[in-house]
Formats: sequence, structure tokens, C-alpha cells
Amino acid sequence: MRPITAVCTYTAGSMFLPALRNLAASDLIEEILVVAREPIPDILPRCTTINTGPFASRETFETILARAATEYILFIPRTIPMLAGTVTLERLIRAARSTGAGTVYSDFYDDTGKGKTLHPLVDYQSGSVRDDFNFGALALLDASIIRKTLQRYGRTPPLRHAALYDVRLKMSIDHGVHHIAEPLYSVLSHGEAPEGEVHFAYVDPRNQPLQKEMEAVFTDHLRRINAYVPPERLRKMEEPAEPFPVRASVIIPVRNRRKTIADALQSALSQETDFTFNVIVVDNHSTDGTTEVIADMAGRNPAIRHIIPDRKDLGIGGCWNLAIMDEACGRYAVQLDSDDLYENHLVLETIVDTIRDGNYAMVVGSYTIVNERLEQIPPGLIDHREWTADNGHNNALRVNGLGAPRAFSTTAIRRTGFLNVSYGEDYAAALKISREYRIGRIYESLYLCRRWQGNTDAGLSLEAANRNDTFKDSLRTAEIIERQKMAGESP
Repeated sequence: MRPITAVCTYTAGSMFLPALRNLAASDLIEEILVVAREPIPDILPRCTTINTGPFASRETFETILARAATEYILFIPRTIPMLAGTVTLERLIRAARSTGAGTVYSDFYDDTGKGKTLHPLVDYQSGSVRDDFNFGALALLDASIIRKTLQRYGRTPPLRHAALYDVRLKMSIDHGVHHIAEPLYSVLSHGEAPEGEVHFAYVDPRNQPLQKEMEAVFTDHLRRINAYVPPERLRKMEEPAEPFPVRASVIIPVRNRRKTIADALQSALSQETDFTFNVIVVDNHSTDGTTEVIADMAGRNPAIRHIIPDRKDLGIGGCWNLAIMDEACGRYAVQLDSDDLYENHLVLETIVDTIRDGNYAMVVGSYTIVNERLEQIPPGLIDHREWTADNGHNNALRVNGLGAPRAFSTTAIRRTGFLNVSYGEDYAAALKISREYRIGRIYESLYLCRRWQGNTDAGLSLEAANRNDTFKDSLRTAEIIERQKMAGESP
């Protein structure tokens, strides 16, 4: 018997049968199971159609497992890639046998039809628990490890969308996930989905059933690895009695935002409150005239505190540290990015009332994506309604962010601090705080997040996106370890 059962999903179009034929030509594949909702015309020898539920459902997974008598199962969840002859599967099998990994995946080439470009993937860590981790177009799973894992941790729940995610997390507890850092196949590129659709898919209301399943699977995983934090363990924030110079400070780190900084400052200054507040701008050695704009506005308004760091190695997190440790910082520190705006004149009071009345260490609001002309653009409102009071602090480890604008008890954030980086510094701080304290949420739009060509996260290269993903996975790895320690210290 050949060592592999391949599983793919049927996709309509002229390219499916040629790709299936390429896959079926391999001498290492015993059978190909094609997941489809209806019979497929011209099905090839050694190919079988299975009419079950969605590709990632329990019904489909158990049908596959019952049918596969081979050593390995090759999962191809989307488009069938073009294999490099026998080399692709031989290399995957060799890596699986030498490492003992439960899952093996590799880099690949993007093929536009005019040429191929390398598409590297990131290494899997113990914190790579997000459900959208990119394994590429295929992954080889050891069938015996799947069966042993399910014997130990129980069969997959009756899921329509998250069965494969459940199996992946369970397998990763006792068995490695191995990344081969070389391209072993090619994927035909047909253009990417719009950035907003991909980046914000997990907060799209249309995806709510899927997200609820993913959250349930992930929460069970945290319990299995002893990293689950019960909601009753979270504390309310007890503010110290000592006075602060003002009730709140709007914090604006900035570098080279001459076109937008005046609007951001005016948005902050226009807030109507029944308490005192100031605006702390950390000007990280701008060279485009931003410094002069801030200095001019600060000279006319004493509520603006203009700080230029002595150091020249600060990221956004380092600038935040300067602001929150400054003697002018108020009891609450509230975010405003240098190219964004508050939605109206009552935002600051809404945030401060929420964080104070709820005794929260942190509050996160909601925002609307707009263009340079402040016109709403897709996906519009980002309100992170996947957050729940009972489980948001656990589910935060599954998703890549908590939302904006963010506001902190200055006492709490001074204890936690920020990493001196310019990506993920807010996520790292939020994970630490949510481990111990309750976080409040505001689901109405408070903030206009401008998308324009100069945004820090606009048009990221693949290398930059991989660095960001690796970094956030490392944050989750560290946070899981801390939560496991905390669980071990429980009475």
C-alpha cells in the first residue's frame, strides 16, 4: 500500500482536473478523497468523492479517518498545488519520520503564470494557537498520531467549521509541528482578497458561528494545557489614593506625520469633559516638519505636553513608556494615534466614565475604518463583539488584537509597561493585564481609523508580515507559560 491518503476539496473551474491529475500521478498516494457537495464529472481513477459536510467539519474528518488506511493523510484545504514530482511528498514523509512530528508543512512558490516567487512560511511555536495559522496549501499528518491523540483527548466535538483546528491543537500538545524551510510545490496565484477582508475576517458578523466554534475549541485547549484563567480569578482595579495632575491624558506617539498630527491634536483638544485632561505627545525625532507643527500648537495651548526623547532607539512602545511615566500623566492614559481621530467630542468622557465606573485596569473601544477623506470604507465598524466578559481574556490569545481605542489605568500600565517595539506592543500589554484584571469594552464607534498609503501597516511585504506573525506567536508563547505558572500557583 502506498503511504498517503490525500484529501482535497472540489473547486469549480477548468484548473481543477489538471491539478487533480497532477496529484494522482504520484506513486506515493494510495487514494484521493475529494470533498464535494455533489457528484463530480470525470472523476479520475484512485479518486473518490465524499459528500459530507464542510471540509473542516467533524463529519468530514471522521469519514476521512475511517476510510484512510495509510500511514499519512495529506490535507489540501483549498486549491490543489502543483507538486514537484515525487520530491514533494518524499521530502514531507522523510521529515515526518526523522522528526516524529505529527504535522509537517513547507514553504512554496507563488506562480503567477509569468514567473515564480518564493513564499516562505513561519515556524510553528507553542504559541502559534491562532486558528488562521498559515500552513500553506498542504500539510502532511501522521495518521497513527491522529488516532492516538483522539484516544487520549477525546473525539472531536460535533463541529461544522473547527474540527481540523481542534485536531491540530490536540496533536500539538504531545507532538511537534515541523516546518520545512524550502519550497516543495507551487500555488497558482489569482490575486489576493482585499486587505480589509482578510485582516478583519474574524470580526465580520457573517463569520460569527465559525468564530464561536473556534473560541470553544481554543478554550478547551487552554484547559488541557493548564493555561485557562477562570473569570472569577480576575480582579477589579483598585486605584491608589495619591493624586494625579489631571484625570486623563491622551497619549500620541508620533514620527513624521506632518499631514495628520494637527488634526489628531485638535481632535483631542476638542473633547468635552467634566474633568481635567491633557495631551502628551511623544515626538520621536520627526524630520518632516511634524515637530514644528506640534511646537506651534503647544505654544498656543498649555494642555499639550510636547516630549522629544533623549534616546533615538525608541519604538512606539518605548514612546508610550515615556508618556505614562511622565509626571504630567493623568490617572488614565488614553490612546490616540497620530493619523486617527476621535469620532466626536464626548469620546474621552465616555472612555473615562467606563474605566472608572467599572473599576477596570483597561478599556477597549470600537472604531470605524475610513479613508483620507474620512469616508467609511469596508469593513467599516470594528467592534470586536467576539469579546465576552467571561472569556474574552482567554480568547484574546487566539486572535491577533483587541481593538481600539485603548485606555489604561495609569497605575496598572506603569506596572506592566510596554515592549520597546513598534508592532504588537499594545497586544503584549493587553495580554498581561487581561491575565489578572477585568477589561471593559465599549461597542459603539469612538474612533476613526484612517487607512492611507502612509500607514505603518499599509502594504506590508511578505517578509514583514511573517516577522509580525512570528513576533505575536512569541508573545502568545510567553503568555501561555505565564498563565500555566499562575495556574500552578493556585491554592
